[in-house]
Amino acid sequence: MARASIATGILALVGVLLLTGCATDPLADQYRAGSGKNYIAGDGSITEILPENRAEPIAFTATDLTGAGLDSAAFVGGVQVINFWYAGCAPCRAEAPLLEGVAQRYATTGAPVHFVGVNVRDSTETAQAFVDTFGLTFPSVTDLGGTVQLAFASNVPPNAVPTTLVLDTQGRVAARILGRIADASILTTLIDDALAGGNSAPSPNSPTGQATP
Repeated sequence: MARASIATGILALVGVLLLTGCATDPLADQYRAGSGKNYIAGDGSITEILPENRAEPIAFTATDLTGAGLDSAAFVGGVQVINFWYAGCAPCRAEAPLLEGVAQRYATTGAPVHFVGVNVRDSTETAQAFVDTFGLTFPSVTDLGGTVQLAFASNVPPNAVPTTLVLDTQGRVAARILGRIADASILTTLIDDALAGGNSAPSPNSPTGQATP
């Protein structure tokens, strides 16, 4: 995949509220406009944050849909892929098979890549039905209270649904995709960058085997 397709930049988002955002946030404007979609559609924009400009590690705890505890600290040392979704969101449904496919590809290599789904709206039963429908094997949590979302609020907030965040091996946000992921190679390239520490060396366990310039 051409590296030109990934925009590299530094996010400086201060005081942006989750999902609703500030008055100048176009995603928030779309939400307030009431388009009837019941989700804020991201534009598919991708941002990578250079290692030297990444903020403090993200830490959160939650309970997954099976009732088991989940602690982000257990994933430090590997790359985390955090996907924010809910069942009635059409782009979320469209990208679910892609996320599962990428998760499975890394799982077969033994690479330390951990996927976590964060449901922002549904009951446990509705969220579980979505997981069952799409055969998702990675853990998902319900976040009706916004605890997990708030963990990212002052760093790189998920301003749209779906949003996918890639955390580096220290637990710092390395990349964000706003909206549906259109191509698996976009996500695998971001993961590979995070596994490689943001340099040009490809991860030996990468399913794509792509170097990143």
